[in-house]
Amino acid sequence: MDRVPAPALFVVSGLTLYLGAAVAVGLFGTLGAPTVSWWRIVLAAVVLLAWRRPWRRRWTRHDIVVAGLFGTALAAMNIVFYVAIDHLPLGVAVAIEFTGPIAVAAITGRGWRERGAIVVAAAGVILLAGVTLDSDLPRGDVIVGLLAVLAAAACWAGYIVLGKRVAGGGAGIDGLAIGMLVGALVFAPFFGRSVVTVVPDLGLLGFLLVVAVCSSVVPYVLDQVVLRRVGTATFSVLLAMLPATAAVIGAVVLRQVPTWPEIVGLVLVSGAIVMTATGRE
Repeated sequence: MDRVPAPALFVVSGLTLYLGAAVAVGLFGTLGAPTVSWWRIVLAAVVLLAWRRPWRRRWTRHDIVVAGLFGTALAAMNIVFYVAIDHLPLGVAVAIEFTGPIAVAAITGRGWRERGAIVVAAAGVILLAGVTLDSDLPRGDVIVGLLAVLAAAACWAGYIVLGKRVAGGGAGIDGLAIGMLVGALVFAPFFGRSVVTVVPDLGLLGFLLVVAVCSSVVPYVLDQVVLRRVGTATFSVLLAMLPATAAVIGAVVLRQVPTWPEIVGLVLVSGAIVMTATGRE
């Protein structure tokens, strides 16, 4: 893997992430978007716990609390994002969700580029939202989708802040494993009753496992490999490819071909991501 260029690994990470999301969309009719997302967290937690065995390291109460909050934010982000892509095109939802990390960069940054990125991102989001409202999608679906993806953006901002604390404490992927376990348990009272439907159906369980591995396990591991090889600024520039990647997956797999105004909105959001990266290493 060390011989593979970092950008190529990141492209694989993005394609895997949104391919998993596309597979998940096909399961919404069976379980519902929030339940599919919960199972993604549950199965990803099982895979990570079996792989990392985080109980072998020494944990303080503070470490567990931070990892738990991190995992709860992650689970909430995934649940409301799946609600969003149940009502909006995948590429549009991903682009709007990026307002979360852009806002974090703008708040924590000190330069004009970070502040300007908010303006550029806002222009892109307004364009995407306006085009979506004027589309053939039912108005109720669009409103629910937009509210859900904005909630996902807020959760992503919290995920970034808490994720830095988990990484700073040295927990890394072990912290992710514990966090996902806590996140799954927090939302179990809402979605746990689906166990009687999912567990006996090995085919359905297999598809959910594909979603978990593609959307949670593989992208996170590849992101860690990329982060070890490039600076944070370069990584942020690579992030700018994700809205385009999601749009491609949406067009090819889900037949959600973006219009020209939507493409302009995607470019504006990607440009805002690049702006927040400039000068950061």
